[in-house]
Amino acid sequence: MSPRRNRPRGGAASQSPFPRAEGGERYGLESTEQWQGEEWTVRAVGGGAAAKHYRCPGCDQEIPPGVPHLVAWPRFGAGVDDRRHWHKACWNARDRRSARLQRSRNAPRY
Repeated sequence: MSPRRNRPRGGAASQSPFPRAEGGERYGLESTEQWQGEEWTVRAVGGGAAAKHYRCPGCDQEIPPGVPHLVAWPRFGAGVDDRRHWHKACWNARDRRSARLQRSRNAPRY
């Protein structure tokens, strides 16, 4: 009897050292997209790397720790404070969503 193979067949060329997100992009790698006449840098964040609570600007719902999501910021002239954490579906539907959010007076704006 021959020993069990621990490596998948197909060789090293078919393997990538980066895990893939659900949409096919790789976690941690950036891409550039156009939105509102501006270039935005978009990065997929895996569930293991999401350690804090964030507020999605698309739906105004909380993104809890451990949930994969996207981080987007303007490509030029943007600092760390300009990054926004989005649900992937909210980022894909950003042109179809309204910007009129209803908040109470005591609601935090984060």
